[in-house]
Amino acid sequence: MVIFKIISKTIGFINQSIAAIGIAGGVAVAFTNVVARYAFDASLVWATEMTVFLFLWSVFFGAAYCFKKDAHIAVTIILDIVPSRIAKVMLVISHFVTLIFLLTVAYFGYEYILLIIDLDERAIDLWDMPMWIVYSVIPISFAFASYRVGERIHGILSTSHDQILKESEAEQVLAGMGIGASRNKENENIQELNKMVKEVEKKTGGLL
Repeated sequence: MVIFKIISKTIGFINQSIAAIGIAGGVAVAFTNVVARYAFDASLVWATEMTVFLFLWSVFFGAAYCFKKDAHIAVTIILDIVPSRIAKVMLVISHFVTLIFLLTVAYFGYEYILLIIDLDERAIDLWDMPMWIVYSVIPISFAFASYRVGERIHGILSTSHDQILKESEAEQVLAGMGIGASRNKENENIQELNKMVKEVEKKTGGLL
């Protein structure tokens, strides 16, 4: 549906933007503070807190974005050896457990924010800023991640079991290098490519 596409694009834009701005802003503030300290014998009092908060938001929203790309590390040894029907069921279960975990953290993160508002906790050095603004990264980023996992569950359920498993990460890297990793037996280079895949997986422990 159109509404879900709009939501998906909006969440993706927010995740990418905050992750990029957070890491860039954190590095810029930290660098400025180092230059001020050693070059001008001065220090920005608020720089340390600002840097931590920017990196914090960048990490949380970057992690949420990784759910869209399915980029989080996963051990797929069992999925590779069981029948595809069972693998599909296992994927649904694992993603459902992940969804419950993310929603739980998002909920209790929201509850924690309400507590912080009641306590009126504020930043020490950062212009007396209310800390609920900083901690809001938890329920928001985890809610976004939950949506992504929900999308993934829908995708798994709507995909045939024999097409559910993707290429290994090693094969994806080789493909990105312009080296086809197809297992088509008609490919005259299949043996050489398979050796390359195994070598990459061996060196990375299958976790690339």
